[in-house]
Amino acid sequence: MLFGRFFNQSSENLKRAEANSVLLARLHIQRLEQTSIVRSLKEIEFKVFSQWGEDGIIQYVLSKIHVENEVFIEFGVGNYRESNTRFLLVNNNWKGIVIEGNPRYVDQIQSDRLYWRYDLTAVCRFITRDNINQIITGAGISGDIGLLSIDIDGNDYWVWEAIDVVNPRIVVCEYNSIFGADHAVTIPYDPQFYIGDAHYSHLYYGCSLPALCRVAGSKGYSFIGCNSAGCNAFFVRKDLSQPFKLLSAKEGYVSSRFRISRDISGRLNYVSGPDRTGVIAHLNIYDLELGTTRPLKDLLEI
Repeated sequence: MLFGRFFNQSSENLKRAEANSVLLARLHIQRLEQTSIVRSLKEIEFKVFSQWGEDGIIQYVLSKIHVENEVFIEFGVGNYRESNTRFLLVNNNWKGIVIEGNPRYVDQIQSDRLYWRYDLTAVCRFITRDNINQIITGAGISGDIGLLSIDIDGNDYWVWEAIDVVNPRIVVCEYNSIFGADHAVTIPYDPQFYIGDAHYSHLYYGCSLPALCRVAGSKGYSFIGCNSAGCNAFFVRKDLSQPFKLLSAKEGYVSSRFRISRDISGRLNYVSGPDRTGVIAHLNIYDLELGTTRPLKDLLEI
């Protein structure tokens, strides 16, 4: 009984904390609406539910463009406590779908009170470039939508390249800053890719920022910058990009400082900076410019 009382109190405290965070964020949003072009997206970051400052960046972009169909798609969301779209759901009352491969996380999302309070659909599927369009249309979404957020710690480049059933106005996609700002590279496509199995370090995943800018350009998007954590890149559809400072991958690149590396036993070992590249230098990457696969060390001349 005491545990139950403590749990209820903790739950109520969490609700109050979230409500206060949302109210404070709305004050920031009023400031963003008065902000013109910024030198760096770092200037307009804030966090309510996002892992880093993505909530603020997304609200800033939305203050500059019109979104007719207020729908989002996000995949790689875990239990959805931290995500790039939860604030859109709670604050802006958008609708959307989240896709997650772990059924335990999907159960948690569907058990959360926000699942009945808002128009959210949680889909349990492991995403590949071959099934992503079917998953999206199967959820009843197609055409012009507000936002697409991609963070699957693996085939991010290949999956975005494959998507053709929606035309989002904003795209947020994870990049791996360890691959640098000079080369358009990605992990070779593997439909069964899992970051922990690919290499014990958890540093071998995803694609470089130039690779994202390459696929973005081919799909009609402009690059407007990265978050200050150096993991998420932001793109706006070219027909809506006039209010923003447009950047090359080199100009907008941000190197990450978070330390997620693990040793062979699976323990965090906090490798940082350029030393991270050495850990995975022997592994193969796919060079999009040359259309060949080769070790990372050959490309970076390590």
